[in-house]
Amino acid sequence: MSEQHQKTIALIVAAGRGTRAGGALPKQWQPLAGRRVADWTLEAFRNHPKVDESLLVVHPDDAQFYDSLDVKTVVHGGATRDASVRAGLEALVGTGATNVLVHDVARATVPSHVISGVIEALKASKAAAPALAVSDALWRGENGQVTGTQDRADLFRAQTPQGFDFESILAAHRSFDGQAADDVEVARAAGIEVAITEGDEANLKITTPGDFARAERILRGKMDIRLGNGFDVHAFEDGDHVVLCGVSIPHNKALKGHSDADVGMHAVTDAIYGALAEGDIGRHFPPSEMEWKDADSAIFLKHAVELAASKGFKISNIDCTLICERPKIGPNAAKMITRMAELMGMEEDRVSIKATTSERLGFTGREEGIAALATATLVKS
Repeated sequence: MSEQHQKTIALIVAAGRGTRAGGALPKQWQPLAGRRVADWTLEAFRNHPKVDESLLVVHPDDAQFYDSLDVKTVVHGGATRDASVRAGLEALVGTGATNVLVHDVARATVPSHVISGVIEALKASKAAAPALAVSDALWRGENGQVTGTQDRADLFRAQTPQGFDFESILAAHRSFDGQAADDVEVARAAGIEVAITEGDEANLKITTPGDFARAERILRGKMDIRLGNGFDVHAFEDGDHVVLCGVSIPHNKALKGHSDADVGMHAVTDAIYGALAEGDIGRHFPPSEMEWKDADSAIFLKHAVELAASKGFKISNIDCTLICERPKIGPNAAKMITRMAELMGMEEDRVSIKATTSERLGFTGREEGIAALATATLVKS
C-alpha cells in the first residue's frame, strides 16, 4: 500500500493503577508541569503530523478523569496490560487502520523524533520499536549481594511507542497465550521480526515518585513560553455607559473609539498579539475600514485567541489593569472576569482584572479617559 494511504493510529495504554508512583490517584491522572500526565502524552501524538488519531485505553473506574480529554475514542481495558492492548486493537477493527503505535501513557515526555523513527521503520518492517543500548555494567544479585555479572553486549532498554502493522499485531494478540512484558514479545511469539529504532533518554517512563520531577524538568525545557504586553487608551465623550472587558457599566460618559472602545479588551487582545509577534489590533482590523465601525471588541479578542491556537499556543493566564478614577471597577470585576474567560475559553482563575487610579494625576486623574495595561502568557509545548 502506498504511503499516502497509510493510516496510523496511536493506542495509548492508560488502564493501569501505577501504585509504585505513589499519590492518591493513578499516575496518569496526577499533575505534571501544570497539566496531567495523560494530557502531555496525548498531546505528543496529537501534534505529530503522521499520526492520524489516538485511541485511549482506560480503567472503567476513571471516567471522571478521562471525560475531559480531547480524544476521539476511549475503550475500557482489562485486568492485565495484554488484555488492555487487545481491547484497544479490537476497537480499531473496521477503522481502516494500517499501522498502530502502542504507547505507555506514563511516557509523557516522548520526543517527536522517536515517534517519527518508528513510523518510518514501518515502511519496511511489520514491527518496529525504539530502544537504547545498555551502557552500564550489569550484575546479578540475591539477598542484597552481587552474585555475578552479565555481559551487556547486544542488550537494549525497550521503550514505546512500539509500532506494528495493524493486522499482524491483532492476529498476534489473538493467538497469544499468557502474559508478556510488552507488545514486542507478543509480536515475536507470532514470528514477527521487530526492527530496533533510535530511542531517547528523554523518553522517560514515570514509575516512581522521583520520576515526576525528572519528567517535569524535561517538559519545562521543551516549552515555548511567550509573554506579551498590551496598552490602550480611550478618551471620554458624551454618553451614558462604558463597555469594559465585555461588560456594560452605567456612567455619565462613554468611551470614544472606532469600535466599541472597550479599552480593557483591546489591551488584552494586543497582549496576545504581542506574545505572538503579530502586531496589534490595527494590523488585523484597520480603523480605516468601515466594517469595524462600532464593532464588538469580542471579535478582535476571539481572533487573537484563535490565532494563538492555530500556532499551537495555549493562553496560560491574562492580567489586566484598568486605570481610571471612575467608574468604579471593583463592583463589576467578577462579571468582567466571567465574560473574558468565556470569550477566551479559559478558567476564571486564570483571568485577572483589577483597577487602580492615577492619584488624580494625568488625563485619567482629570477623568478625561481610561487607560488599560495587560499581560498575556502563552505556552507551547
